[in-house]
Amino acid sequence: MTLLDQFLWVIYPYIMLTLFVAGHIYRYNTDQFGWSAKSSEFLEKRRLRWGSVLFHWGILFVFFGHVAGILVPKTFYESIGITEEMYHFGAVWFGGAAGVATVIGVVLLLWRRFSVRRLLRHSSKSDLVVLLLLTIVILTGFTNTVGYTATGGTFDYRDTIGPWFRGLLTFRPLPQLVSDAPIGFQIHILSALLLFGIWPFTRLVHVWSIPLTYLNRHYVVYRRMRAKKI
Repeated sequence: MTLLDQFLWVIYPYIMLTLFVAGHIYRYNTDQFGWSAKSSEFLEKRRLRWGSVLFHWGILFVFFGHVAGILVPKTFYESIGITEEMYHFGAVWFGGAAGVATVIGVVLLLWRRFSVRRLLRHSSKSDLVVLLLLTIVILTGFTNTVGYTATGGTFDYRDTIGPWFRGLLTFRPLPQLVSDAPIGFQIHILSALLLFGIWPFTRLVHVWSIPLTYLNRHYVVYRRMRAKKI
C-alpha cells in the first residue's frame, strides 16, 4: 500500500466528507437567503423542461440504487433470498434505465447552459463547475455499469467499493479494496467525492430544502375582481 493510495482512499475521502458536513452547517448559519436552486427558467424554458425532468427523476432512482448497492451489505440480500443473478438483473435493467434518463437529462442541461448565451452570461463559476463535475460523475458511473458490469466484468463493487465506503463511515477504512479497482470506477469515486466536498458551497444545497410544509398548507383562493361601473 503506497502513500498515494493512503491519500486517495483514506485521507482525501475524509477531507471531502468533512467539508460536506461542516460546510452545510456553515452555509446554513451564514447564508440562508442564498440557500436555493436559483431558477433560470425565465431565461430558457423548453430545454430545461425535458432536461430537468429526466435528470431529477433519473438521479433519484440512481441514488437509491447506490444506497442498495453500496450501503446495504451483500449478505443482507442473500439472507432474504435475493440471488446474485436477481440483483444483477435489477441493477443492469432498472439501474440502466435510470442511468439513461440521467445521462440524457444532464447532457441536455449541459448543452442548455453553454448554448443559450444569456443563460451562460448569468451563470456563476460554481454553476459551471458543478454541472461539469456532475456530468463527469454521471458519465463515468454509467459507462462503468454498461461498459464493464453489464458485459460480465469480474470486478464486483459490492465486494470492494461497498465494504470500503462502509468502512469509511465506521472509521475502519480498507483502502486496499479499491486501490486496484478499474480506473473507471476510481475516477467515478474520486469525482463523486469532490462533488460532495464542494456541495455545500453551491446551489446543490437546495436538495435538502424539501417543502414538507406544503403537505398541510391551506389552499390559496383566487377571486376575479370585477371592475365597478362608474
